[in-house]
Amino acid sequence: MNMSAASERLVVIGGDAAGMSAASQARRLKGPGELEIVAFERGHFTSYSACGIPYWVGGDVEERDQLIARTPEEHRARDIDLRMRTEVTEIDVAGQRVRARDLDSGAESWTSYDKLVIATGARPIRPQMPGADAPGVHGVQTLDDGQALLDTLARTRGRNAVVVGAGYIGVEMAEALINRGYEVTVVNRGSEPMSTLDPDMGRLVHEAMEGMGITMVNDAEVTKVLTGDDGRVRAVATQDAEYPADVVVLGIGVRPETSLAKAAGLPVGQHDGLLTDLAMRVRGHENIWAGGDCVEVLDLVSGQERHIALGTHANKHGQVIGANVGGGYATFPGVVGTAVSKVCDLEIARTGLREKDARRAGLRFETVTVESTSRAGYYPGASPMTVKMLAERRTGRLLGVQIVGREGAGKRVDIAAVALTAGMTVEAMTALDLGYAPPFSPVWDPVLVAARKAVLKVRAS
Repeated sequence: MNMSAASERLVVIGGDAAGMSAASQARRLKGPGELEIVAFERGHFTSYSACGIPYWVGGDVEERDQLIARTPEEHRARDIDLRMRTEVTEIDVAGQRVRARDLDSGAESWTSYDKLVIATGARPIRPQMPGADAPGVHGVQTLDDGQALLDTLARTRGRNAVVVGAGYIGVEMAEALINRGYEVTVVNRGSEPMSTLDPDMGRLVHEAMEGMGITMVNDAEVTKVLTGDDGRVRAVATQDAEYPADVVVLGIGVRPETSLAKAAGLPVGQHDGLLTDLAMRVRGHENIWAGGDCVEVLDLVSGQERHIALGTHANKHGQVIGANVGGGYATFPGVVGTAVSKVCDLEIARTGLREKDARRAGLRFETVTVESTSRAGYYPGASPMTVKMLAERRTGRLLGVQIVGREGAGKRVDIAAVALTAGMTVEAMTALDLGYAPPFSPVWDPVLVAARKAVLKVRAS
């Protein structure tokens, strides 16, 4: 009778979506006798929804713990040795080990691995300017960040808030602060908010935000944070003006947190994210995988690598990694770049390429924009929406869709996401058998109206 092989050790760096999804999936496939799993997390929380932080700050979600999918105790109950408040400071690829430091005691130790998963996430971009680290200036990437911001809001007597940046986090935090009763100013480097949209669609977001009482300052860059005698933030300054601020939220975006991986000599792409193969294995390394916000992914529409920090991708990466680490097989083919957001009652959605993305990829294209409604025009509650569609010239291949509207607008982007993934033409889309009843849609869904218009334009090109 053969003796069972000695168990392997999987080490996971990062205890949120990708890391703990990988650990959990690997555990489903291999028991503790076959695979020992050690996971390191430098924060206080695991397996939480970072996407939900603006809604917690704004009061839509009452309790922080509602955002936690699985606690450290729940992971440990599944034989995952999860070490909280422990930061990995070095990866020794040749020696197959990692050095970790207990952030409370300062003690350091090495842990060897047979297989390694890097899920270090992304870090908020903090501008290099005077006062950026002053009390009252907050990023919102982790639950710890969200709690720190709420603590500041509870202590702050003034009611002026400045949000720096007008991407997804920026507009969502603007809404959260409006809900908290603050006077909100958003300072944005771009010509319009939501640079993930084309400027003509971003203009619709701009107008709606101002209609909600948010002051939009476009084409402006914060040059310094001004502080009072107590050292706390009192205003932000641009080249042309000052804006009073009792609290400042940074919504400039994120970058992959790959400093640890780069120091170990692992390959990163032009966006600073780790490069992996379809199985999420780090290129050139048989026993190292990476997933979540620290990696670059293939854009299935342009064929180029991109960095997209979304929880949907991170969870899928973790599932793929866990399957492969646990002896199975799975792949992550890529993304089409679908995202949806809201600011108050305005829904904002996009998938595929913007005009500048298509130009950068060397594609020739046509664009169409249509105005429609979320329901049959005669049905109560019908609200306007704008749909913009990009199609490749001559072939008619769908390249991208952007939607801005009220209730019922945002999730329509999923129609386009499926069409993009399938490589459909706009002409093929016009035959899609979509659900219809007056409470849900006009007879011709707004996305299909755009597809019909795009067909005519492509034929004429």
